[in-house]
Amino acid sequence: MSDALFLVDALPDGDHLVLDGPEGHHAATVARLRVGESLLVGDGRGTLARARVTAVGKGTLTVALGDRSSEPAPAPRIVVAQGIAKGDRGELAVQAMTEVGVDAIVPWAAARSVARWTSPRPHQRWVATAREAAKQARRAWVPVVEPMAATRELVGRATFVLHEEATVALSSVPLPDHGDILLVVGPEGGITPEELDAFTRAGAQAVRLGPHVLRTSTAGPAAIAVLSARLGRW
Repeated sequence: MSDALFLVDALPDGDHLVLDGPEGHHAATVARLRVGESLLVGDGRGTLARARVTAVGKGTLTVALGDRSSEPAPAPRIVVAQGIAKGDRGELAVQAMTEVGVDAIVPWAAARSVARWTSPRPHQRWVATAREAAKQARRAWVPVVEPMAATRELVGRATFVLHEEATVALSSVPLPDHGDILLVVGPEGGITPEELDAFTRAGAQAVRLGPHVLRTSTAGPAAIAVLSARLGRW
């Protein structure tokens, strides 16, 4: 199994780091890393360092930092505007999209979104889910979870809209080589005709993945897989 990844706000210039706080607690108490064991430490913004435990305290680790690598920011970025879903389906989507390779996620308050965000907590859960999924996948970049957006804020940004009645496949459309590829994924009830019209009038293209209708928590990850293969990431 590959070494576990732990995230810090910034990697120091020196060759030692004290891992404390929630990450230190997880490493020392939950994962029970011991002196001599190896791990990865990253800043979530492209830099990873190999490390080895030199001391273990109560909820803390001291590690010696070794080789570092820097992964450039992805271009173009894969961004998904995910329709807010009820229950845990939104978080399931965020988790899977992060593991598959999304670069940014926009929670979308779609017309047919049953769930409504009335406090900061749901957004915080999405941020935490993306962070934990990035660690699980050993990603150098943690996806950004943007503030919740209304349709009017996405019109003009959208590149593609997943829609079951579209006649063009995502696997065949031309892709930009820079900027953002922003893909719109509807909630459980789908995208309304008015929303689809607003997006396409502003230049987005309606696309489909295949002959089957996917759940909102499945469509985004499947689309990211298609884009990742076409962009040469996979």
